[in-house]
Amino acid sequence: MSNQSNIDLNAPETTVAHGKIILRKPFLKKLYIEWYEQFNALAKTLPEGKLLEIGSGGGFIKEINPQIITTDILELPNVDQVMSAEEMSLEDNSVSGIFMINVLHHIKNSDAFFSEAQRVLKPGGKLFMVEPANTVWSRLIYKIFHHEGFDPTVKEWKVQGSGPLSDANGAIPWIIFKRDLSTFQKKYPNLVLEKRKDHTPMRYTLTGGLSFPSVVPGWSFKFITFLENIFSFLFRYVGMFQTIVVKKI
Repeated sequence: MSNQSNIDLNAPETTVAHGKIILRKPFLKKLYIEWYEQFNALAKTLPEGKLLEIGSGGGFIKEINPQIITTDILELPNVDQVMSAEEMSLEDNSVSGIFMINVLHHIKNSDAFFSEAQRVLKPGGKLFMVEPANTVWSRLIYKIFHHEGFDPTVKEWKVQGSGPLSDANGAIPWIIFKRDLSTFQKKYPNLVLEKRKDHTPMRYTLTGGLSFPSVVPGWSFKFITFLENIFSFLFRYVGMFQTIVVKKI
């Protein structure tokens, strides 16, 4: 969630500040660690090659795996390489895994990104994304409380505007991998959707995100995760996020 109408979201200083907020909120930090460790576990099954995070922002993935190359479109203190996801300065078939948290729905031209992902990934390499879900609950939260756009009716896989962070469409991941999946498969025959799963209906919201106070202490993370998972059969209706895994064949 966010309430940042008076903040320049595209300024590098804002991203740095967001990173500090994540680290100050124990519950939120543990949620990020959960996602990082999921990618880390996946990375162990991939062919040998570079591991890449796109849109590293204020994250701290190197605490989990120092070997991951961090990248961002902005020049930031914790970023190894400044690079656009739509034009990667990487060799063909050189990357075994790409990791992204809440990045795809900011990319201006998703087609350009997937063309690049298909080019740089090795056969057997995978793209792991955590993105907004499109459920009854998530639509309500994102449209009312979030500053980013959320429009599942747009036809093109593009985000309007020039701001790398201020402009977004949170519905883009759902559009590509649910509504338009057959189109994706035709455009990118070497990229196969292995997994798309909705999850995390409450935990991120309870942390207050990057702008609101957290209502849960860090010590409650395992307990609330347990309670949330009891209702996993409802995630398709109430999930706030989705995990997407794409494999290059």
